[in-house]
Amino acid sequence: MTLSRWPLPEPMRRALAEAAAAAANGAVPVGAVVVRDGVVIAAAHNGPRDSHDPTAHAEILAIRAAAAVLAQDRLDGCDLWVTLEPCAMCAGAIVHARIARVYYAASDPKGGAVEHGARLFEQPTTLHRPEVYAGLGEAEAAEQLRAFFRERR
Repeated sequence: MTLSRWPLPEPMRRALAEAAAAAANGAVPVGAVVVRDGVVIAAAHNGPRDSHDPTAHAEILAIRAAAAVLAQDRLDGCDLWVTLEPCAMCAGAIVHARIARVYYAASDPKGGAVEHGARLFEQPTTLHRPEVYAGLGEAEAAEQLRAFFRERR
């Protein structure tokens, strides 16, 4: 389901702030938060270059932090809010963590794996399928990404 022209909920505003922090550190501006019962329990932004860790995507870092907060590996009842369509690695982590709902802002035709590419949640071998809501905060997230790459060209 695509959402647009709605007032941005606090979790997406927080994810956008995390994305801005990533850009300030020279990383691709992607931010993510995990919410449970309406409360943000974890927030993170992209950090592969800073940490020298190719798996340090915003979603992975937020999922790891939420699992630590809850002291469990399954994040049943949790929602993930992220500024960019998750890649295949992050979509796989979402499945394994049993995230209930994924809200993402901007689509990623090149690297996304939810509505593009592998469409991981639609595969018959996928054991858990979160609800997916796309487009909430899309203009803001897309502008952050455009500005980041414009500065590097």
